[in-house]
Amino acid sequence: MKELLGLLAVWSIVLSGLALLAGLVLIRRGNRVGHHRVMLTATGLAALFLVFYLAKWGLYGATAYGGPEAWRGAYYFLLLTHTLLAALNGPLALYVIWRAFRGEFAFHKRWAKVLVPIWLYVALSGWVIYLVLRRYGVETEGLTF
Repeated sequence: MKELLGLLAVWSIVLSGLALLAGLVLIRRGNRVGHHRVMLTATGLAALFLVFYLAKWGLYGATAYGGPEAWRGAYYFLLLTHTLLAALNGPLALYVIWRAFRGEFAFHKRWAKVLVPIWLYVALSGWVIYLVLRRYGVETEGLTF
C-alpha cells in the first residue's frame, strides 16, 4: 500500500504539471473554456497529490535520504526549495483561481506568470525527489529528513 500511495502521489503531481502546460497552450490559442477546464483539472490533481502524500506520510512516516554523500547537499537543496515553493504554490494557486472566477483577468494573468514556473518546478522536483528516494531512501519511524 505504501508504494501505491507514493506512486499515486507522484503521478498526480506530474499529471497536474502536464495539465498546467496544456492550459497554457489553450489560453494562448484563445480557448478560454478549455483553459478553464484543464486548469481546474490541474488543481484537482494537485489536491489529490496532497491527499495521497499526506496519507502515505501519516500511515508510514517519512523516508530519509541514504544515497551517496557527494549528492547529499544537492538533494537537500532540491528538497528545501521544493518544500518551500510547494507551500507557496497552494495559496498562490487559490488566489489566481479566485481572481479568474471574479473576472479580474489582469490580476489573474499577472499572478499566473508567477505561479506557473513555481508549479512546474514543484511538479518536476517532486518527481525527481520521488525517484531519488525510491533508489536511495531509508525508512524511518518519525519525521526525519
